[in-house]
Amino acid sequence: MDNGWVNPPDAAGSGLPQATPVTPPGPASWAGSPPEPADSENHYSPFIELERDTWARLANEMEQPFDQSDIDRLRGIGEHLSLREVAEVYLPLSRLLSIQVDAAAHLRRASNEFLGESTRRTPFVIGVAGSVAVGKSTTARVLQEMLRRWPNTPRVELLTTDGFLYPNAELERRGLMQRKGFPESYDRRRLMRFVADIKSGAPEVRAPMYSHLTYDILPHEEVVVHRPDVLIIEGLNVLAPPRVRSDGTAGLSVSDFFDYSIYVDAKTPAIRQWYTERFMRLRSGAFADPKSYFHRYATLSDAEAIATSSDIWDRINGPNLTQNVLPTRGRAKLVMTKDVGHAVTRVLLRKV
Repeated sequence: MDNGWVNPPDAAGSGLPQATPVTPPGPASWAGSPPEPADSENHYSPFIELERDTWARLANEMEQPFDQSDIDRLRGIGEHLSLREVAEVYLPLSRLLSIQVDAAAHLRRASNEFLGESTRRTPFVIGVAGSVAVGKSTTARVLQEMLRRWPNTPRVELLTTDGFLYPNAELERRGLMQRKGFPESYDRRRLMRFVADIKSGAPEVRAPMYSHLTYDILPHEEVVVHRPDVLIIEGLNVLAPPRVRSDGTAGLSVSDFFDYSIYVDAKTPAIRQWYTERFMRLRSGAFADPKSYFHRYATLSDAEAIATSSDIWDRINGPNLTQNVLPTRGRAKLVMTKDVGHAVTRVLLRKV
């Protein structure tokens, strides 16, 4: 949840790239301690760490599916998404996800044959997590557009967890308005039911709709999902572990229903700076709309805007990142790490 700030609308994909065989990269270093030449084979990790150049080589045989107009529609405010970033980072990622979708379909068919059952294919669900302002929404939009262009996944839907925030009136009643975006500000039971229904194969599943203009739930509008090939669920806390009950037992978490999960990562000082930069841009952009919940910030001076964004970060987004979002990074199957310029510098991939 990006604290009610507007991002570009999702763009419908068109055209299909050909899925060509990929030549694997050379040996990659394992995550954790740097390898030691004498006995590097004795260092083990559940992750493979691929540097940018190694990861980018996976896309050498693939055609760039985007042009500059696609980039302009998909990137978020303040992000430096480029055609090169798409070709070197997101194209191989989309191919990896396409392979995962194919593998899941093959496993379902094999299981049906073994069990003598005939279960219908359910949506392949991808979770995308990360801090406010880290660029997870742009990552989700780019993947949606790119996956639509692979032959096996023409129908890809994207849902943010913002719609499962409690309405502002309920947050006020619970004393949570200053903790909006923290786990307790979401209707987690309703979100769990939604994802469970998706993975159950329900033909139509509905979710509340959130307005980034009014910073609130729209009471009479819904998002309707009709059994897509892939559903991307993007949000701060989508990788959170299950809550422990008073008797010490734990139930399910939303991520238990994910087929794949991605965490968009960066150093906290860089994210804080991106947050401030975005606030400054929105001050003369979306905040200028009189209907905006944040319209009161539109007339702030530069110094006042910096002070205000810093205060919001220090009271809300920073603590939420430290306490709730960052601890879920290790639960992801793939971690994308960005540098201060928003470029992905490495990919940490859980071994199959």
